[in-house]
Order: sequence, then C-alpha cells, then structure tokens
Amino acid sequence: MVMEVQIMTRVGFIGTGNMGRPMIDKLLEAGYPVSVYDFRTESARSVIEKGAEWHDSPRSAANNCDIVITCLPLPEDVYENMVGDEGALAGMKSSSVWIDTSTTDYHNTLDVASQAKSQGIYSLEAPASNLSHMGVDFANASFFVGGPLEAYKRCEIVLNEMGVVSFHVGGIGQAQSVKLLTNLLFYTAVVAVGDALLHSRFAGVPAHQAWKCFVRSPANSVAIEQFAPFLLDGSFDSSCSLEIAVKDMALTVQMADELKTPMPLGRVIESRYRHAGLKYDRYDNHLRVVEARHTGNGVHLKVPGYSAPSKYGIDPSYPIDQEFTTDQVGRVKPKREHQFPLNDIPLDDDQVKLLDTLIDDLVYVNRQILDEAYDLGRGMGLKDSLIYDVVTWSVGASNWSDSLMDECGNELMSERKKTADEITSPNLTALFADNL
Repeated sequence: MVMEVQIMTRVGFIGTGNMGRPMIDKLLEAGYPVSVYDFRTESARSVIEKGAEWHDSPRSAANNCDIVITCLPLPEDVYENMVGDEGALAGMKSSSVWIDTSTTDYHNTLDVASQAKSQGIYSLEAPASNLSHMGVDFANASFFVGGPLEAYKRCEIVLNEMGVVSFHVGGIGQAQSVKLLTNLLFYTAVVAVGDALLHSRFAGVPAHQAWKCFVRSPANSVAIEQFAPFLLDGSFDSSCSLEIAVKDMALTVQMADELKTPMPLGRVIESRYRHAGLKYDRYDNHLRVVEARHTGNGVHLKVPGYSAPSKYGIDPSYPIDQEFTTDQVGRVKPKREHQFPLNDIPLDDDQVKLLDTLIDDLVYVNRQILDEAYDLGRGMGLKDSLIYDVVTWSVGASNWSDSLMDECGNELMSERKKTADEITSPNLTALFADNL
C-alpha cells in the first residue's frame, strides 16, 4: 500500500495507567488533541482535566485519529482493545498508524498488525523503557520501534514528545524482543540486589548502609540505585505490578526457547518471579519478588522511618521530581536525596569482607546476564552495536554494560562465557536454586 503524506495531529490513546498518563500529558503539553479510553474511567481523570477527550470505547477513541497509541499491561488487553466491533481498528481510518507501546507478545502484535494492514492501517510496535525510575513522568524514556521505516519516520516526532530517544530496530517482532532483552537485565538486577541486601542483613549490616555501598560500587545499576530504595521503605514500588513482571519474564523464556538460547540465569530469575506471582496478588507491587525470598526467616529490609523520595513509595503525596542530573553517558536522572533516620554503624572485618564479596557477586551477575542478553539479541540477528545502544538507553543499564562502550563493535565477552554450574559464589549461589 502507498503511504499518504499528511500532517498528523490527532492522537487516540488507549490505556491511562502509570505509563500511559505521563505520555498523554506530554502530548497535551505539545498541543496535540488527544482522545482517550481506559476500562477504568477514574484512571483517566487527571488527563481529562488537562484537556484529553474521554470516549466510551476504543473504537470511539480511535475515530478520525491519525495515530492510535496503546499502552496496556498484557497481550490479551492489547488484542481486546484493538479488534472486534468496538475495538480501535473498527474506528481507525485508512493510512492511519497504530503504535503499541506495551510490552507484549510479538505473535499477538503480528496478528493485530495483519488485521490492520487489511484495512490500510500501518502498525508500529514501540515498547517504552524508562531511563530512570518512572522516567516517563518527565519524558525520560526510550522507545524501541519495529515496523515499516516510513511509518516510524512519520511518527518519530510524536514518539520524541513522549521520550528522549527512539531506535528503529527492524520489523514487527524485533522491538518487543529487544524490550524483553532489556527487561531481563533489569529484573535480574532487582533479584540480585534483593538477595545481596538480605545477606547483608543476616550479617548485621543495616540495609541502608549496604545499599549505599552498592550504589558507590562497580556493581551499580538503574535497578540498584533507583529501585532498591522501595525495598528499604517497604512499599515495593507502586509504579509496576507483579503481574507485569511475571508476564515479561515468561515471554522472555518463551523467546529464548524459540531462539534455542540456553539463558540459564534468566530462567532462574523467571522462576523467582513465577513463584512470587503464585504467592501474592497479581496487582501487588513488583518488588514483592524480593519479599517472597525472605518471608518467614525473620529478616526484613525495611528501614524504620525511611520514605523513598518518590510518589511511588510509601508517601504518594511526594512531589514529582523537579531537579535532575546528567551522567557521563548523557542520560538524565532525578536528583533524589535519601534521608535515612538511622546512622551508619562501624563494620567489623568480616562485614567489610562480606560487602566486598557481594559487590563482586553483583558485578558477576551483571556480566553473566548481559552475556545472556547479547546471546538473545544475536539470535534475533541484531548487531552488537545496536544491542549496546538499546541496553545503554534502557532500564537495564548498569556500570558493567556502560563499560563496554569500546568493545561494542567486537565479539563481546567471549572469553568470559560461563554457565550456571560454574558459579562458586558463597553468597549468591542461591539465585540458581529453584527449590524455594
């Protein structure tokens, strides 16, 4: 089909959750007329107050729009909102573009895209990755885009209103796979730092003191620096549900199976999330995966009197970030001050040695899971340089992944290949035990 040249001004947006609302805010601020739909009317209230137009169905929200964006939790949510008599496709006009920013199953995306194509509608998958904790709140997000290049170029300005960078990574299916690859890094870092903090507490090291040590170390990552504080205030981070994390890891294992990639550490991490998903309510906060590990052993990570400096912590009235810093790569992150009511304690030699060992272990985990992520990317046919870029500009970034800047054009880490059986860490070996 031949693409029409037109100025795209009207946007339909389906999904007004934690990720969708900030994207809508940015579009409204940029002057785009936006029509919205969500099955929970109350979740759209704030964007309606800012000028978004409410509709009672996806079809109605998509009517007469140049671009329709979906931002939904699960693959079945995307399908149900796109197809059928009241689905968005029924209201979309020929030559319009559907952009799915959800993290979903690419098989599902291909199905919907095929139906869209039969109506002369273009499809792009553009899963979003926060570049800092809930970076989407201030357009600090990246988009990995799969689909027709001409459709991407046509919509790039809209994506750039909602984020700071986007990458065209190939056809439909490639972008979802890339997003899962970056999420694999993030979820692994979450589980690893949770276990490391628990080992610290067992040894009598205050959780906040261990966390500060990890942040200052070569083991630091987005997960450690910006998400672990929600373990310390006991909120477990309300920005994302456990259901979404369980879904993401299940899709990652499915992708590894299709690519015939071993991914030993990633499979253990998936089992940890799956176990937590069975233990807790689907809508519980995603960091419950760490609590599932220490429930019943008498050790807790919550620091009495501490509140993470974010509205997604125990204080939902905390103001949105206003001050930011830029790191050496050029990524922006909020400047957050952590006020711990407890003082650091003097550490004995054994405790210092333990922290040093845990840092080494966390670095090793970052290395191992990055190897597995590169294996997945190569299995998809991606070049190392592109894998490096998408990892760098994602929630899965770490000091270790950043350090590979000079190597990204070469065969990465070939001399460091190891399997789970070769891990000898006395502290984090438990990551590989599936008998929880």
